[in-house]
Amino acid sequence: MVSPLMAILLAFLVLPIVMIVIVSFWQATEFSIIPAFDFENYEFLFGSPVTYKVFLNTFKYAAITWAFTLAIGFTVAYFLAFHVRSLTWQIALFLLCTIPFWTSNIIRMISWIPFLGRNGIANSALISWGVIDEPVEWLLFSDFAVILAFVHLYTLFMVVPIFNTMMRIDKSLIEAARDAGANGVQILWNVIIPLTKPGIMIGTIFVVTLVMGDFITVRFMSGSQSANVGRLISNDIALLAYPSASATAVVLLCTVLIVIGILLRFVDIRKEL
Repeated sequence: MVSPLMAILLAFLVLPIVMIVIVSFWQATEFSIIPAFDFENYEFLFGSPVTYKVFLNTFKYAAITWAFTLAIGFTVAYFLAFHVRSLTWQIALFLLCTIPFWTSNIIRMISWIPFLGRNGIANSALISWGVIDEPVEWLLFSDFAVILAFVHLYTLFMVVPIFNTMMRIDKSLIEAARDAGANGVQILWNVIIPLTKPGIMIGTIFVVTLVMGDFITVRFMSGSQSANVGRLISNDIALLAYPSASATAVVLLCTVLIVIGILLRFVDIRKEL
């Protein structure tokens, strides 16, 4: 007999994925969708050079965003866990980090547009300081703007698991390393980072999967001059090409699962936690 929790899992997770896989093998014309088993969508997908370019672009966004969010997230978590002694201040500062999440992702993303625009605050400030003579064009509607928005949107997903893992580290281990003559860098590299690997891996999974599945950020912040896989799926849906969109979604899902599988080879999260 299927338990209620298993029924919910099947209804809201497994069944939708199964439906997407089934639809990905259907055919589509300009006026209708034909429920017939065919590999045409996958043949077109893997036979188009645009597919590989878009997937490469998606991996580029994911890798760069991961690097920046890891650097920022680890630094913030380290400061909160080891330099803020008061639990009250730790909670207060952590809640301060969550304030941007009290608003919509779209609002937070669009808020960068007047800041980075040709006549925006950033260009105006740089011109007034004498750093540049004329507005910089690449601040907005570029890969720089896309990465900046991604880092802004998803850094907290790296901070939370790393901070949670760091708070579980026994402080006596750090004191023992210090008593043994280890300096700050050695303690960080040989004690803190190894013990923080589960948090880093969880944050990495969050950030990479979110970036690879995002499409609205790339659309707005690149000025429709760049694309990722999510944007490809969105365009197919707008054209009512559901079988093609489903095929792309299946390939993206498999790609993300492979990436997660590779990441989990480095740390056994269940064992470490």
